[in-house]
Amino acid sequence: MTSITATSATLGAVRTTTPASARSEEDRRADFRVVAKAVRDAGLLERTVGFYSWLLVGLGVALVALLAGSVLLGDSWFQLLIAAGLGVVLTQIAFIAHEASHRQVLRSGPANDRLGRILAAGVVGISHQWWMTKHSRHHANPNQIGRDPDIEVDTISFLPSDAKRARGIQRWITRRQGWLFFPLLTFEGLNLHVRSVATLLERRPVVGRWLELGMIAARFAVLIAFLLLVMPPWMALAFLGVQLAVFGVGMGASFAPNHKGMPTVSRDAKLDFFSKQVRTSRNIRGWGMSALMGGLNYQVEHHLFPNMARPHLRAASDIVRLHCATHGIPYTETGMVGAYASVVRYLNRVGLAARDPFECPMLSARRIEATERRG
Repeated sequence: MTSITATSATLGAVRTTTPASARSEEDRRADFRVVAKAVRDAGLLERTVGFYSWLLVGLGVALVALLAGSVLLGDSWFQLLIAAGLGVVLTQIAFIAHEASHRQVLRSGPANDRLGRILAAGVVGISHQWWMTKHSRHHANPNQIGRDPDIEVDTISFLPSDAKRARGIQRWITRRQGWLFFPLLTFEGLNLHVRSVATLLERRPVVGRWLELGMIAARFAVLIAFLLLVMPPWMALAFLGVQLAVFGVGMGASFAPNHKGMPTVSRDAKLDFFSKQVRTSRNIRGWGMSALMGGLNYQVEHHLFPNMARPHLRAASDIVRLHCATHGIPYTETGMVGAYASVVRYLNRVGLAARDPFECPMLSARRIEATERRG
């Protein structure tokens, strides 16, 4: 495998003194080719089956230990600690399902698809096909208005145009959505389950519809039966609530800071692949972030090379960062706290579009100015 130092030197050889604003269209189109060659030469597109095998074994042991602990605890409210632990483990398993959907884990596409479906539908309880369809659209059009499903209005509005259309309780939430962001994430786990099943039940062709519905139904039946066997019904309900809340926060807090608050792209904009992926993504630096976020902390590199195995993302980030610095291309990287603060500020700015139309214009203007200064 070529050393990263040697690869960096290779990139350094293509340095230019041309300002970023003066670079030609051909120069911008060449960015990805140059970086991709350096990544390939460094061997960073190779699979790391051993890493994922040990990770799956570790998560399997943790899952069995949690279930065994639940049996031993029986009728005890300490079961809620087990529920929280289960939420964390299922989040980590969902990360591997996500990586399998990108063909990062195993060496063949069909094998990755099978693994992704088993982990997503059979273990986590979410449709693999729904995730594949939605997430593929996101990767092709990150933060592009009308094309990226991840910025479509849901409980939260990510665009001022959507915030302006909010009515009733939705308007109340939208005006405060930045501050409500983390509390709302406690419902994201339930939302993911409901939306994926609803998609499988739609009246259109869905690959693996009945297989996934059967796996999801069996998964929930086994879980609920297990809970009712080891604890009273009300405790079982509380257990499910805590597990879903922790799972929702884990998933939402890992995916949201990677693009929210980054530049959005108009629907008809034509951008080269490298610029579109780098400028709309944010990396999260810090010790342990790769394990905590399932590699999503290297979002720039994940979007440039979606089939790159998690252990290679850090080395790839050195190559991409150097190329961006060399050519004056914005490369965003921040700590976790800073990233979440940016997300909250952005959502609050968007939420101002949902303010009362009869509110004093001067007061509204001052509120926007104050928010922008904090941003």
